[in-house]
Amino acid sequence: MTQESNLSKLKSEVQSSQELHFSVLQHENEKLRNDIEKMRSELRHEIDKVTAGQRLDLNLERGRIRDELSIQSAGTSNLTNKLDREIHALKAHLEAAKYDLIKYCIGTLVSISAVGLAVVRVLL
Repeated sequence: MTQESNLSKLKSEVQSSQELHFSVLQHENEKLRNDIEKMRSELRHEIDKVTAGQRLDLNLERGRIRDELSIQSAGTSNLTNKLDREIHALKAHLEAAKYDLIKYCIGTLVSISAVGLAVVRVLL
């Protein structure tokens, strides 16, 4: 009987030891799960923060590019207008020079004709 009681006692001690060990393992498992969940949450937070920062940088860069493009477009428009004015001025100058050339050619022809008529009249 003592042997059975000792065996029963040993069995009960082993079982309580196993239960205690199982309880400790469950506690550690729960603690590890909580740590993993906390790390997961922190990682998500960091990823969201980095993503938001990248979006902000991208939007700022896009705004800078848009501003630079508008400045370049305004500069291009100014240069185009300036070139158009200069071309118009050159055309006007060319027309004036052409008019002066025609005027002097007609004056020269009239003068030569007058001299020619005077020579013909003197000779006749």
